[in-house]
Amino acid sequence: MDYRFARAEVFRGEMVRQRSGTYQVVTWHSDQIEYARTPGLIRQMPDPDYRLLFPLSGELRLRQDDQEVRLTPGTGSLFTLGAPFELLHGASLRGVIMSIPAQEIDGPLNRKAPLATGLDLTKGLGRVVHSVMRSLNQERDHLTTPQFDAVCDRVVELLCMLACGNDRPDAPGHLTEVEAMVRRYVRDHAADPDLSGNSMARALGWSLRQIQLALQHVGTTPRDLIREERLRLVRERLLCADCGHMTITDLAYASGFSSGSAMSTAFHRR
Repeated sequence: MDYRFARAEVFRGEMVRQRSGTYQVVTWHSDQIEYARTPGLIRQMPDPDYRLLFPLSGELRLRQDDQEVRLTPGTGSLFTLGAPFELLHGASLRGVIMSIPAQEIDGPLNRKAPLATGLDLTKGLGRVVHSVMRSLNQERDHLTTPQFDAVCDRVVELLCMLACGNDRPDAPGHLTEVEAMVRRYVRDHAADPDLSGNSMARALGWSLRQIQLALQHVGTTPRDLIREERLRLVRERLLCADCGHMTITDLAYASGFSSGSAMSTAFHRR
């Protein structure tokens, strides 16, 4: 990014960074500054990943895709470094920014996620995200890398729901309720090799069409959701020291895949 300082001769700031091979969370404050991601920088250093951004105090102004949003405590934005933007803040700002690989948003939604500029972090899922992110920073000295990644995984899952507007109790029909139940069921039964849209429908007492509509509402399908959960299970086990004795074939069968090659193909594509 390019930087423009209010006072280039004297600049003060502090940043705390938590980072793994997948995610990064930065909490920072500084003097007044303007950041810019230009088309030239995008061509020079492509970065399709997302950022979750919200202030703890003060105000941020974000401009991207001909939109400008003012972020104050209790609001947040999900945006991409794959498009030009400008970010401005004054000296009173304390903020949090989380780096999220593009596939962690685009994969579960089965599409390129829209810019989400008006995330309400004061109630519902938004408040849960805000609270978890604050706790993640406060507990940084007591978390292992797998624990940090596991928390970030859950945050991203909630962000996907917020980004597509699926956090409202008054969503059409019972689609939100059906989707939440399906996600819980898939997470609990991902290791079952017989798990499918039909088996879910029988177990939950809904029609397959109802399940498909609920997942279509958030841009995915029963097959894609099952594959995502199985791959998440694989990744967690690959990071787990207690699973170090397992072969790739063992890991595949234990995670619901029909073979080691099927798991490897899905893992490579993901």
